[in-house]
Amino acid sequence: MSTTILVIGLMVFFAHFLSLQFRKTNIPDVLVLMMVGILIGPLLGIVTPADFGKIGSLIATIALVVILFESGTSLNLNILGKSLATTGVLTLWCFALTVIIVTLIGFTTLELALLPSILLGVTLGGTSSAVVIPMVSALRLSEKPATVLVLESALTDVLCIVGVFALLQMHAQGGIDPGRLIGGVLSALIFAAVIGVIGGIGWLLVLGKIRDFPNTISSTLAYVFIVYGATEFLGFSGAIAALALGITLTNFEKFGLTRFDRIDRNIVPLNEIDITFYREAVFLLKTYFFVYLGISIHFGASHLVTAALLMVLLIFVMRLFLTRLVARRAGYGLRDAAITSMMVPKGLAAAVLAALPLQYGVAGGEVIRDTTYMVVLASISLTALLVMAYPLPAMQKIYGRALGKSNESNDM
Repeated sequence: MSTTILVIGLMVFFAHFLSLQFRKTNIPDVLVLMMVGILIGPLLGIVTPADFGKIGSLIATIALVVILFESGTSLNLNILGKSLATTGVLTLWCFALTVIIVTLIGFTTLELALLPSILLGVTLGGTSSAVVIPMVSALRLSEKPATVLVLESALTDVLCIVGVFALLQMHAQGGIDPGRLIGGVLSALIFAAVIGVIGGIGWLLVLGKIRDFPNTISSTLAYVFIVYGATEFLGFSGAIAALALGITLTNFEKFGLTRFDRIDRNIVPLNEIDITFYREAVFLLKTYFFVYLGISIHFGASHLVTAALLMVLLIFVMRLFLTRLVARRAGYGLRDAAITSMMVPKGLAAAVLAALPLQYGVAGGEVIRDTTYMVVLASISLTALLVMAYPLPAMQKIYGRALGKSNESNDM
């Protein structure tokens, strides 16, 4: 027990050091933390995911909720409105093309049947909120591309989750109603967002009284967990609700919520102490989440590794050309466009969903799981390496040519 406590303390200081190094060297802390998990997990066998029991997956979920809420509080409504069109194009096209690429490789190279191949494609269709949001924050992108990337990661999580469960239903029942599938996606998004907004209004109505109580610095975060849990219980996306709640609290004046007589116009939903507390919570949860993710990775056979690497390379190439089209319309500078093209890491949602086909008895379920874990590792590693290498003049020239842009002032 004493050794465990010692390691926990050392990990926090190590994570602080990695964050400092990220700012100086562009070596992402999430990659190093995941490598630590791989070292003490799959390689040395010191710990296994089973050692954490339910706590490991619980920490992963809490990390996702807190990261999404904190990112929602930093989104400006004006920038959000301007970026919705770009978000929609980037999200839907990148998701659809990723599914197609992975499905084809799964069907031809891994010799999976059509349904398992599509399952693999949908599992890997999104980007990871837990990876993208901390990196976007540390890299200090312009507001519009930062907002697009945050929203994309949240929306694709929903698409992956709803899509995988729909395909598993198809496997179990032998068919599925396309209308019901589309309705499920839309309801998961729209109703979750509505619940998040209503939850934000409710919290604004009582926040003034809550602050009269002692020890309430964590009360808003506890409320976020309540909204997330209630939304998931109703069958919608708790992640989207947490994001919408954060957006509502910091943009309530722009939403026109000051028309409610019981909402104080001068209320500050999140003061400096609250924001500092949430950022520290994100830091701690991120640290342990990525170590746990590294511990959870399974290394499969060599042909799975080859297929996973091929998937990642093709996805990154596809993303690069898709970003060129999107960035031109949105008016991105070179650095913003280049970083946007790099942000396709897979993470928490993919890792969790990858285990479901095996549980449902889908043929090739083990291949789906092991391939997904390898893609998670390879995609995060490549994202980290590209971000680290981008400041080099040669890399900027390559991206400038690929994206059809010159090295501009915002690349500093």
